[in-house]
This record gives sequence, structure tokens and C-alpha cells, in this order.
Amino acid sequence: MKDQKIVVIGGLTGIGRAVAEQAAAAGAQVTVAGRRSAPADFPTHITTAQVDIGDDASVAQLFASIGSFDHLVVTAGPVIGSARLADLKIADAMAAFNVKFFGQIRAAQQALPYLQPNGSITFTSGLLARKAAPGALVKATMNAATEILAKTLAKELAPLRVNVVSPGMVESGMWGDMSEADRKAMAARAGGKLPVGRVGQGADLAQAYLLLMQNGFMTGSVVDVDGGGLL
Repeated sequence: MKDQKIVVIGGLTGIGRAVAEQAAAAGAQVTVAGRRSAPADFPTHITTAQVDIGDDASVAQLFASIGSFDHLVVTAGPVIGSARLADLKIADAMAAFNVKFFGQIRAAQQALPYLQPNGSITFTSGLLARKAAPGALVKATMNAATEILAKTLAKELAPLRVNVVSPGMVESGMWGDMSEADRKAMAARAGGKLPVGRVGQGADLAQAYLLLMQNGFMTGSVVDVDGGGLL
């Protein structure tokens, strides 16, 4: 990863931040971008920028300001509840898709002129793409769409490589606003149901993103990092 240029959208918190920190530790030049400003404790050796992945012009401006680079990672996603069909608000579903699914398409499309042909794009899906659960309609379909998106683009954009990391239950801000005690209690309950006995951490997931950036023989792959959640 030394001297490789990497852009992480959604990299200011959670999984994206862990990816950025591990890539930078491996010698990469990393730029992270998100809708908000960087938190006060964000590493100063990692470049930060602001972007709205739901807006074409904002995404285009981001890549124009960065110029040529090697790898794109997208971990941005909406916080959305688990509504059953009868209670589902279509407008909320469309807004979520605009960030998670169309946002990843938007990022890939706008990055294309700047990506090195021997580089890579890594999207983010999720366990619910292949594990049906009542109330998970929007989450499941967004993630499933992301996985076939990557496989299609892996052929269309070759030799540029396109892959997906599919996280399981990961302790992160994507759980929404809750106290630290509630977060730990939820993590303990969820982790106790998994074969590994715990939920994931950002660092666990980051290793998979680095693998997909580094391994030039992987494309069209979906890498599950779910603690056995699909079993």
C-alpha cells in the first residue's frame, strides 16, 4: 500500500475510519470524505474533505479536487429503521437508496476518469442481502443491489477491479443515537448469538478492504466479514 493514493467516502467514522487508519499505517496516502466535518480526534496525517454522496455536483467536485488516485472505498450509508411493508414510507426508502445504492454508483461514475486502470473500487453491502428478515426490506434490497452492481462493473470496467465487503453486525454509529451503556448491551446480546461470540469492530472489517485493494487477482468478489452471521 506504500504511496498508493486511496479515497474513502464515509471515512470519518466507523468502518470507513478504520479503513483509512489501517491504509495510512501501511504507507498509503489517504483522503477521507463525508457529509460532516472531521471529529476532533481524527488523525491529522489523513487528509479530510466534505462531500454529499447523494449529490452529483458534490461528488464530481470532490474527485476533481483530488485528481488521479488508485483505490476508491465507499462505506457511506444511511441510518434507517426496520419497517415492515405495511408501515414502509416509500419516500424514506428512496432517500436511503439514494445514499447507499445510487450513492455508490454516483461515486464510481464520477471517480472513473481519475482512477488508475490497475486500481480498484470497493463497495459496501451487508449481511441482509442474503439473509431474509421481516422488516428488513429496504436494507436487504439496497445491499443485494450493491452486490450485483459490483459484479456487473467488475466485467464492464476491467481491468479496474470492483469488489464488495459485506459486514455483519458491527458496533458503530450506524446503530443510531444511543447511550454507551445501551450500545454495549446491544452488542453483547447480538454477539452472543454469533459463532465467534461477539459483534464486529471497525478494525475487523478494515482488514477485508485492505485485502481487496492489495490482491490484484480478486474482482467481482463479495467478502463476508460477519462473525458467522450467515451460517
